[in-house]
Amino acid sequence: MVEFLFGYLAFAVIVFSLLVVLSRNAIHAVLWMLVMFFHVAALYLLLQAEFLAAVQIIVYAGAILVLFLFAIMLLNLKEELTAKQLTDGWPVGLSVALGIFLTLLMALNGLSTTFKGRWSIDEIKRVTYTKALGEVLFTKYIFPFEIASLVLLVAIIGVVVLAKKRLKA
Repeated sequence: MVEFLFGYLAFAVIVFSLLVVLSRNAIHAVLWMLVMFFHVAALYLLLQAEFLAAVQIIVYAGAILVLFLFAIMLLNLKEELTAKQLTDGWPVGLSVALGIFLTLLMALNGLSTTFKGRWSIDEIKRVTYTKALGEVLFTKYIFPFEIASLVLLVAIIGVVVLAKKRLKA
């Protein structure tokens, strides 16, 4: 039963991701993304990562999607729909997609299924998943965590600057 549920969730995430990319209407794309985020949260629940499921719903399905909706509503999409579309770039897009796919295959080929380190499944169950995640995130991966927060800060400042310019014009 668990394998079937995992298969359904994985297939649904792939289908809804494709619907996000292939939707012509930006609002529909955001709604498909919302459904996809809920399926990803269900995958986290299936993996017994309740904290990540809650963060997925609160941060991504809540905050990020609202940010996307505001950005879509600030843009003048009628102008974009009437403009001439560049459709001759599909060979470049296909070659980039194939390059990413080959890189992913090479990375998965080198993936090891034996884990070394302190955090075994039994240890995670003993101290809870949230504590194990927090300890690893704020000790071993503190520098990438801080870089990600800096990138988000720059993005927020950029959005504020762009919104102020648009309001003045």
